[in-house]
Amino acid sequence: MSTIEDVAKLAGLSRTTVSRVINNHPYVSEEKKKRVMSAMNMLGFVPNSAARRLRKQKTETVAVLVPRVTNPFFSKLIESLEIAASEHKYKLIICQTRYLPEKELEYLQLLSTKQVDGIIMCSLQNDWSLVAPYLQHGPIVMCNEYTEEAEIPTVKFDQMDGAYKAAKHLLDQGHRCLLFCSGSEKSMVVQHRKLGFLQAVAEHKNIDVDFIENAYDIEDGRKVFQQIKQMEKKPTAIFAGGDEVAAGIITEAKRNHWSVPEDLAIVGFDNQLLSEITEPTITTVCQPVDKMARQVIDLMMEKIHTKNYQRKEVYEFELELLIKGSTMKNMMLLA
Repeated sequence: MSTIEDVAKLAGLSRTTVSRVINNHPYVSEEKKKRVMSAMNMLGFVPNSAARRLRKQKTETVAVLVPRVTNPFFSKLIESLEIAASEHKYKLIICQTRYLPEKELEYLQLLSTKQVDGIIMCSLQNDWSLVAPYLQHGPIVMCNEYTEEAEIPTVKFDQMDGAYKAAKHLLDQGHRCLLFCSGSEKSMVVQHRKLGFLQAVAEHKNIDVDFIENAYDIEDGRKVFQQIKQMEKKPTAIFAGGDEVAAGIITEAKRNHWSVPEDLAIVGFDNQLLSEITEPTITTVCQPVDKMARQVIDLMMEKIHTKNYQRKEVYEFELELLIKGSTMKNMMLLA
């Protein structure tokens, strides 16, 4: 096998110059670069780091597909995944799909072109039939989002139970006109939250329920409140589906002189830092992100090493409702 010294000798340059070319040092002339590259090609020389990856047939890199890196839930999840991956000497590539199916498929090609060893999908924008063929190139692990069709490892939260607890809390507070606010109903996360929400509603009589979808961030929350203002029968409580949306609703409600929770009670989701700094603080469903991330990385490492990509394994974590100021009128008295 050729060495860097062999390249230097053939190119008629020093070992240091060859090293600078390999490491893209800015102060090397184009003529010397051409000589080094020509010598490397003639000798079939591959730099050590790349050669090591080729010998292992691994990049020691995993891609993480998220819809929005600015969403605090996904930011926290990425951080937790990176910490867990680094313990295995692996790096992450963060890929933002922006909820676009074509972007998702574009990033999945990182697997087929061997630029990554595996892919973690934190959302799913395409039909599984379009994603499944990529499994011939490497492992895919579903994280947070899920689909019944996927015969792959899936790590998720018990969304039904989380939404059930949130809705039950609102109903126990005496609310009888509720609004369920969510992202896309194509998402299994949203579908299961809706099932849990309706399960709680079904345990009571004479409950009015309305639905708004495609709400993801603070600005969407503001728009949701404007829609509420136009409703003939206005809800007294909202399951917001996310702390960002809840914060947007609270901000707009206060701007319109509505009192939270007296005029409108709100439950968020994710237990983001945002839920602690709004006024009032946001009652929210807490998801154990760190535990999820560690389970996902452990599964990914197992799949990379065993090359057994198509086996259905489902891991589910319980959720906890954290009651704060946005639903409790007497919260100040309890503090």
